[in-house]
Amino acid sequence: MADHPVVDQIVMTREGYERLKAELVQLRSEGRQEIARMLEEARSFGDLSENAEYQAAKEAQAKLESRVQWLDYQLSKARVVDVKDIDTSKVSLGATVTLFDLEGKKKLTYTIVGSEESDPRSNKISAASPVGQAILGKTVGDELTIRVPRGTRKLRVQNIQVI
Repeated sequence: MADHPVVDQIVMTREGYERLKAELVQLRSEGRQEIARMLEEARSFGDLSENAEYQAAKEAQAKLESRVQWLDYQLSKARVVDVKDIDTSKVSLGATVTLFDLEGKKKLTYTIVGSEESDPRSNKISAASPVGQAILGKTVGDELTIRVPRGTRKLRVQNIQVI
């Protein structure tokens, strides 16, 4: 894996890629069928120019098609990081990192993911986030001070692994 990003690629984990792909399949089948049903039902109400249900269905259709295009683009530019290719000697995309908060005296564990996969509630942080950017490339034992929205945090990399 190259150390420099390729501008025309969106790097993501296998899990993130599969999640986006499943959403795309669902939108193209069930999502479009539901929109078609809504449009047909709204047309049955008569005059389309003053038909709120028809307008709402057309808006829902535009939103769905916009999401389909966005997912298509993301998947077409995706470069999937394979867990077997992750170098655990340093923090990289796909790695799970245990950090020790030197001031709060507590352990923090994060999986570094692509920006589209970020889910802080599940401890998945984007490589583009302040913490993600600061720890990328670091090795076990490295200490760093990271500027976050609520000030700064002093952290030490304790462990790097692939889960």
